[in-house]
Amino acid sequence: MIKIIIADDHAVVRTGLKQIIEQDPNLKVTGEASSGFELLEKIREGNYDVVLLDISMPGKDGLATLKDIKRINPKLPVLIFTVYPEDQYAVRLLKAGASGYLNKECEPEELIEAIHRVAMGRKYVSENLAELLATKLEETSPVPLHEQLSDREFQVMCLIASGKTIKEIAKELHLSANTVSTYRIRILEKMGMRSNAEITHYAIKNGLV
Repeated sequence: MIKIIIADDHAVVRTGLKQIIEQDPNLKVTGEASSGFELLEKIREGNYDVVLLDISMPGKDGLATLKDIKRINPKLPVLIFTVYPEDQYAVRLLKAGASGYLNKECEPEELIEAIHRVAMGRKYVSENLAELLATKLEETSPVPLHEQLSDREFQVMCLIASGKTIKEIAKELHLSANTVSTYRIRILEKMGMRSNAEITHYAIKNGLV
């Protein structure tokens, strides 16, 4: 029996996913979490075979949560399940240790297949993502501005774009306000911008928030 924990901040989504997943007699949802912090606490206390993780949750974003999971249990497979298209977050999350990336518009059968695949220690990518990865290997066009950022800079950029203040970001990422301000300066320099408004406009335009 493959034991799964679902992390999504919408109860109705978790209920629907549980119903779909448990149609397979070899799969069992044994845990649920509505935030990154709750998920990490349950992973420390419980025993799971697969994490089904949304990347947009209150308190701690999916990228930060994924990295924390990998520190707590490096071998625990994490399948990202989100509304965000593959071209926005997939490559960064796979590099950070995700075992797979799946869009919520997928068919139930694909979700079941992906869970089985990552539970066996393999990677899962959809056909769309496989094509995207192949294209990225071939393309010679300039790298998008946000892909030049480190993971921490990318996190700070997304939080700035979502309207959070320096103090709020510092609290959420467990950093000092001065450190967050330094990241902000680096972001502006790397992206050739001058204000938070420009960061926000870019993030919205590129579907990052």
